[in-house]
Amino acid sequence: MISTSDIFAISSQKQFEKIALKVFRYQYENNIVYREFCELLNTDSHKVKSLEQIPFLPIQFFKSHNVVSNTNAIEETFTSSGTTGTITSKHLVTDASIYEESYRKGFSQFYGNIENYVVLALLPSYLEREGSSLIYMVEDLIRLSNHSESGFYLHNHDELIKKLIELDQAGQNVILIGVTYALLDLIEKQQFQLQNTIIMETGGMKGKRKEMIREELHQQLCEGFGVSVIHSEYGMTELLSQAYSLREGVFECPSWIQILIRDTEDALTYIPQGKTGGINVIDLANINSCSFIATQDLGKKNPNNSFEVLGRFDNSDIRGCNLMVM
Repeated sequence: MISTSDIFAISSQKQFEKIALKVFRYQYENNIVYREFCELLNTDSHKVKSLEQIPFLPIQFFKSHNVVSNTNAIEETFTSSGTTGTITSKHLVTDASIYEESYRKGFSQFYGNIENYVVLALLPSYLEREGSSLIYMVEDLIRLSNHSESGFYLHNHDELIKKLIELDQAGQNVILIGVTYALLDLIEKQQFQLQNTIIMETGGMKGKRKEMIREELHQQLCEGFGVSVIHSEYGMTELLSQAYSLREGVFECPSWIQILIRDTEDALTYIPQGKTGGINVIDLANINSCSFIATQDLGKKNPNNSFEVLGRFDNSDIRGCNLMVM
């Protein structure tokens, strides 16, 4: 049996690979959808000895199937934010405490103690629908911050502007987590010179604005907020973990996530570091669904295991989390 304490205590590549192979065999045996997919690829589970030999389930399966690896009751159903007429993904979560442990430990790894920050959230398109895993996470981080000033903002920009300036000038550490188009709306209304505030964009124009390349977007946000760098969060409905970028769109993963880059012409072949291809994610926190996901994002992996998101495959549905069209 694989324990979550083992997953969140991974400290070496060898340990990661050992647990990932255990998770693969567990999900092959217990996840009907994943097993059928593996069988279509003629995968002999006993011959899978490396990460590269593990089949990665195309992310579209979360739109058409119930991707679960046990028969426990569903505690949470997270859904993606589709545009009108698109089919949304659903992630059936049988143990929400694993999600909570994942994002709490992940945040702590990159930012330290949540109580050191006031957490402000500008996520209107997420707040206005049901089933957002991002709202679930941010709501919990707001609570854990233990600051009365922490909270969500919808369209009350004037109130948020006043709060941001007051807190920043008082020397309070602040994290403003915002959907991209709403952050752009905010700086059109007010130009800032923030000294103690982290701006974290979650990506996605939600059809409100034209998509922009990351460099142009981050330059606009840096100028508008008066900060030197923009942070980003890479997450999605189908994953129970996040990667974070603290600079220039370079994402780093907590120890229980890894990225592989597949060939765009041959999904079963992997390409060298520094080359652009499709992003495959191993998220071991997905123990009760599927930990091996072939996303529709394009990116490249760097020598230190960090990665960059460079765009999307053609003809993919517009997605909500950090999708910068090339």
